[in-house]
Amino acid sequence: MRTEPVSRPTLLPLRVYRAARTIVHLLEGLATTTLVFPLLAPARRRRVVRRWCVRLLRMLNVDARVQGRLVAHEGNVLLVANHISWLDIFVLNAQQPVRFIAKAEVARWPVVGWLVRGVGTLFVERTRQRDIHRVNAAVADALASGDVLAVFPEGTTTDGTELLPFHGSLLQPIIEAKGHVQPVALRYRGPSGELSVAPAYVGDDSFIASFWRVTGARSLVVELLAQPPLAAHARHRRELARSAETAIRAALGLQVAATEPDTAADRRAVSQ
Repeated sequence: MRTEPVSRPTLLPLRVYRAARTIVHLLEGLATTTLVFPLLAPARRRRVVRRWCVRLLRMLNVDARVQGRLVAHEGNVLLVANHISWLDIFVLNAQQPVRFIAKAEVARWPVVGWLVRGVGTLFVERTRQRDIHRVNAAVADALASGDVLAVFPEGTTTDGTELLPFHGSLLQPIIEAKGHVQPVALRYRGPSGELSVAPAYVGDDSFIASFWRVTGARSLVVELLAQPPLAAHARHRRELARSAETAIRAALGLQVAATEPDTAADRRAVSQ
């Protein structure tokens, strides 16, 4: 579903220039994570990641606007967000450098997969329960060391016009850490304020097609709607996932879902 009106496209020479400049920046980032990051302290790495992501958004003419207050810098926080695009990862890191928990397929995305691996992303095979236990243990260690974690609980991407049920399997570590979950709703808009699906990376869509649409957009605004943090202590992960989903649905103006997350049907859906 395309929700933005027809508008004057970006001129082809400008589009090609923007794409070429961004590709060079991506390759520079890959070189940095491979060659430089092993020599840097964690705090320095986070500053480099944030600065690099800010530059990437500027190259793509993406204006990130935060509404509300991100509390991840206070520690022992897990950010949860809806998932629309490969661009989401860089949008969040431009505000608050985080370590993502991502499905294993992300590691195979061209260039982007290599980059996110280099900044410490934890990959999980969602169809293997034993692998979820492994990642949960790694998340607990990361939280204990002071890292900020982020996860996309839908388990896949949408075009931003809907929200899939949240799955709570990866929320257990923050519950055991007695920390907080902060829901963050992401929404992309065009230059006139219309909802934009140009950055969407859904279904059979290719990374190249999504990337080319982003370079062709005259400009994009991404809204980060930070919701109040939810105390995770002594809560069931399914109920915590439901509360986070409800907060994001409300922020996006979407109807509250009638189904519970983490049901058997949901687990089958996330494995497809």
